[in-house]
Amino acid sequence: MSSFYVENFGCRATQADGAAIEEQFRENGLIRAEHPGNAQYLVLNTCAVTASAEQDARAAIRRVHRENPGCKVIVTGCYAQRAPHEVASLPGVSVVVGNSHKSTLAQIALQGKRQSGGNFVSLSSLTSGQDSVGESIFVSDIFAHTELVAAPVFDSANERTRPNLKVQDGCNNRCSFCIIPSVRGRNRSLKLDEVLREVNQLVEADYREVVISGINLGRWGRDFQDQIMCDGLPRPPKLEDLVRAILDHTALQKLRISSIEPMDWSDSFIKLMADSPRVAKHAHVPMQSGSDAVLRRMHRKYRPWHYREKLEKIRAAMPSAAIGADVMVGFPGETELEFEETRRMIEELPFTYLHVFTFSARPGTPAVTMPNQVPVRLARERNRILRELAAEKKRTFMEPFVGQKIEAITLNAISDTPDGICTEALTDNYLKLQIRGKHQANRWLTTRISSVANDHLVGTVPAPSNSLISFRSASV
Repeated sequence: MSSFYVENFGCRATQADGAAIEEQFRENGLIRAEHPGNAQYLVLNTCAVTASAEQDARAAIRRVHRENPGCKVIVTGCYAQRAPHEVASLPGVSVVVGNSHKSTLAQIALQGKRQSGGNFVSLSSLTSGQDSVGESIFVSDIFAHTELVAAPVFDSANERTRPNLKVQDGCNNRCSFCIIPSVRGRNRSLKLDEVLREVNQLVEADYREVVISGINLGRWGRDFQDQIMCDGLPRPPKLEDLVRAILDHTALQKLRISSIEPMDWSDSFIKLMADSPRVAKHAHVPMQSGSDAVLRRMHRKYRPWHYREKLEKIRAAMPSAAIGADVMVGFPGETELEFEETRRMIEELPFTYLHVFTFSARPGTPAVTMPNQVPVRLARERNRILRELAAEKKRTFMEPFVGQKIEAITLNAISDTPDGICTEALTDNYLKLQIRGKHQANRWLTTRISSVANDHLVGTVPAPSNSLISFRSASV
């Protein structure tokens, strides 16, 4: 029987796309290979958010071609959508399938002939008369793409815990540094009934936590034609409506919500998260910069004072919540003063972790041609400063939990540590935890925290007690 293997690079949305591609191959009678070296069809699902992400994809293509020269290599994802001819020219690549054709990838790979029609336009209309490389490129206008490819995705190390369900794709924003809209297309959402069906199936399969994600998750529902009534007035559905529906119409124990843009954190949404013990107390709010001038050059839709207000409201409503952000350093023209504005804002706000990125010029974005590009050495030094600050803030956040009892879901991973055998887990408020002893995966356990070690907590499961810390109202 023929086999396939899908290797994903990048964000949760890319991973969710990869899960949908795996389903396509299974529906066509193929089995998943345990290792890429054993697969007849090998899919590399790429990322294009930075130059290094594309470099990683090229290295992976070379590696799989060297290790498994007889397999059919299909390259898809954002890099394939952005630069299909470049990808097709790489040794070992059999087929290039852009995000525009990802929903038919298995058909393309297995039948070896062009799939077309529907809402797609031809490749030739995008390439000014250039023909594709033989019949190996399947890419069309992503802005004509209306389908949402979605399937629950499971991290390979934790296949029995915390599935991620992509409920939104694309982005209508035009940040000056970001290539994502040009490779992902416009905002589009998974229908409410489809989301509920997926979540209920996961609950029936005994999953205790589900993560919902998207490229611009806070815009879920805004693309729907159907309106709903609110206070006597019609309006498009919002993410808040989706969360309420999941809480009302499923028996899911814990819902975790991934990254949401600052201006989508309404007071009512914050209250919904704070009031429900079934929603994980975890807010990821992209910041990018604490400098008003930099945010304006980035074409971001909020000002630093807007951002500060949102985070302060989140912290006031959920004193024990994890609060994280994406921050970019080295954006064109970023001065020492502007960087200091960002550093100081991070220092003052109640962050518990950060994802710090160094600016990477993406072809076709306005930021590429902006003056005063920041030297790489200086940008990396600024990255280091913020990462060290983030580590300090994370430890400061973790330390008061020592001696407390908190909830954590066990993962499918056992570690041999200086404290003995431990089961890896994740707390409701997004802290890594090692629980002493072996425990079944995919279970919410009450754990007493005994210590902080590097970037995680260490704890034990005590005798049953009612003194569990409440992530809705407890202050640490």
